[in-house]
Amino acid sequence: MENRIKIERAILDITQDELAQKIGVSRQTINSIEANRYVPSTVLALKLSAVFDKPVNDFFKLTADD
Repeated sequence: MENRIKIERAILDITQDELAQKIGVSRQTINSIEANRYVPSTVLALKLSAVFDKPVNDFFKLTADD
């Protein structure tokens, strides 16, 4: 799975820590999601969707390996 979380954060001009606080996770979780080491739950994906005001499919994409 690929993601655009880092890009979406840059658009909003917020840090990993600020995003983490908005969705109730640690900064390390955001870092792991951005580095594709962790696939977030549906609940976290929906919380990110609310913060970015975009559908989940706009910042998460399946790859051929998925």
